[in-house]
Amino acid sequence: MKRAITLSLVCSIGLMAAQVELEPITVEAQVGAEVIKDVSGEDIKSADLGEALFKQSPSVSLIRRSGIANDIRVRGQKKDNISVTIDGAKVNGACPNRMDPPISHVLTNNVDYIEINEGPFNVEDFGVLSADIKVHTIKPEKEVAGEINLGIGSFGYKKAALNISGGTDTVRFLLSTSTESGGQYEDGNGDDFVGQIDSNIKAGLVSPMAQYQDKYKDLDAFSKKTLMAKMFWNITDNQELRLSYTANRSDDILYPSSKMDALYDDSDIYNIEYIAKDLGRYSQELYVQAYQSEVEHPMSTKYRIMGAKDYMTHALTTKTQGGKIKNSMAFDNHTVTVGLDYSLRNWDGGYYKNDNPLPSAKFHSIWDVDTTNTAFFLEDSINMGKVTLDLGLRYDNTDINSANPAQQSNNYDELNGYALATYHADHTTKYFVGVGKSSRVPDAKELYWVGSMGNLIGTPDLKNTVNYELDLGIEKQYENTTLKAKVFYSKLQDYIAYNASNVNMMGASVNAYENVDATVYGFDVSGMYVATESLYFDYGLAYQRGTKDTPLTGQTGTDMPDIPPFKVNAAINYDYDESLGFKAEVIAADTWDAIDDENGEQEIDAYAVVNLRATKRFTKGFELTVGIDNLFDSTYAVSNTYKDLILLAIPGNNVMLMNEPGRYVYANLKYSF
Repeated sequence: MKRAITLSLVCSIGLMAAQVELEPITVEAQVGAEVIKDVSGEDIKSADLGEALFKQSPSVSLIRRSGIANDIRVRGQKKDNISVTIDGAKVNGACPNRMDPPISHVLTNNVDYIEINEGPFNVEDFGVLSADIKVHTIKPEKEVAGEINLGIGSFGYKKAALNISGGTDTVRFLLSTSTESGGQYEDGNGDDFVGQIDSNIKAGLVSPMAQYQDKYKDLDAFSKKTLMAKMFWNITDNQELRLSYTANRSDDILYPSSKMDALYDDSDIYNIEYIAKDLGRYSQELYVQAYQSEVEHPMSTKYRIMGAKDYMTHALTTKTQGGKIKNSMAFDNHTVTVGLDYSLRNWDGGYYKNDNPLPSAKFHSIWDVDTTNTAFFLEDSINMGKVTLDLGLRYDNTDINSANPAQQSNNYDELNGYALATYHADHTTKYFVGVGKSSRVPDAKELYWVGSMGNLIGTPDLKNTVNYELDLGIEKQYENTTLKAKVFYSKLQDYIAYNASNVNMMGASVNAYENVDATVYGFDVSGMYVATESLYFDYGLAYQRGTKDTPLTGQTGTDMPDIPPFKVNAAINYDYDESLGFKAEVIAADTWDAIDDENGEQEIDAYAVVNLRATKRFTKGFELTVGIDNLFDSTYAVSNTYKDLILLAIPGNNVMLMNEPGRYVYANLKYSF
């Protein structure tokens, strides 16, 4: 696989830490965006997209909860501070404890490429405060083709996946399905999930009641089955209809650092897209979309010692329905897009004891809450020769209503926008600067969540968070090197923070969320160096820092939570010939010592892990990949313990840290036809 010296800057960003052909990427991404290509072909270790993004991008940090379905941060922001769409469809998890984050409802084997757009430079989607992640899944092709993947790994991991595609000039179909399961991974100390809990019990950090019952100590960490079906219909030469359905079915997902495990997690995503091009002077492209995503998530203490006699279950559902219509037209040097965006999210949950609902006064956790957003957006891309100016404007009206008559309704109106200028100094150099304002509303958990003791954890009168941000950057291409560098400064007005000091006389959280102004700033650098036709290097590094303007009520500290330390991703790639390639990568981070300790965070040691991989292509469509992650079997953690998540702890002690997997050996055999 000889490397062409002709590189595109966009290509270099998407190729960070990935072994793919160095050819220009045809994805139309915004300047400054990061594009990660060929996810289904490259990230075959497991179906966990969060872990794959953590390994690919220095700006992405991992929130480890289990062997799968792990959450992410981008530039120190998580949850509703970043937006996730899957083929344009907004997806939300049902769990208030983030056991089923949006990124977990699509698997790596179904992903074509991912755009990571940092900053407030997206007005087409709802709630893009600090970043948005656009996941694009694989598409059906005309020619009959497909892949079969069989994978195995340490700790009992097994996977089988199949996708097949084909059709005619008019209609194309795709079917993809997979099944996988994995045991409890062991950390560098040799402790599996049960062992990690035992270690924390011995250290006095966790109650013995949080341990698994003997009959459940050998449970697998998860099992998961998926199905994705698509039909693309070319109605005419300039009109296309796209239909898709995605199903995820997960069972018995263990979350050892939490009090509960997920009995199952089921999601369904329905998506319809209509695209019409060249309809006339006033419509270069018309795009219409309608979608629905549904998630069902019951979690329980059933497998723990605390649930041996009486177990609690917290069962939740969420459904998001949405639609978008936008029209693009070209006038002189302007490309103008106007559109309407709509979404309705329902979130409902309740508590059960031994599968029986609690009395009505204590049953509802999130009481049938609707969040309805209606928005108008306008974009203009102005080409002025060497300078391109992108402008965006969005007006949002959001209503949040609870079925509980005692809980207040909330309405939020906001006008957001951005200006992003790109200067093309020459064909190898771009400079860009952008300023923008974005916002996100509180979610139903932050407003209305009620604990099983009847304590109101949410704060019903929260304000929406507004982000004022400045981004600067450069993209530079040399003969055999690429470089991308960005800096940003973000002023967050009414950031929604968790205050662990807000408790009642019983020590239960009450009105735990509050608004506070804050500042986050940082930089990231990434690029590639092609040493020879067979040897090349890629790298990325990122740093963020954040402070609250004032301490939270009853507290003294001002360090922002969830701001990870300096992180480096670097890789060496060597292609022996057209059929055999090797890769060695290092992922490292500094000590995590800028922490919000009053709200549960703790200092985490620096780490550096080495991963190795080799891929051999055989004749007749076969390809074998073998790899070792965490080669030196290091014991380390990447996720902190901010108390907006309910994690295992004894009052007055640090929360249980979840260690990462130790040495992990895997192999994947792929057959393409």
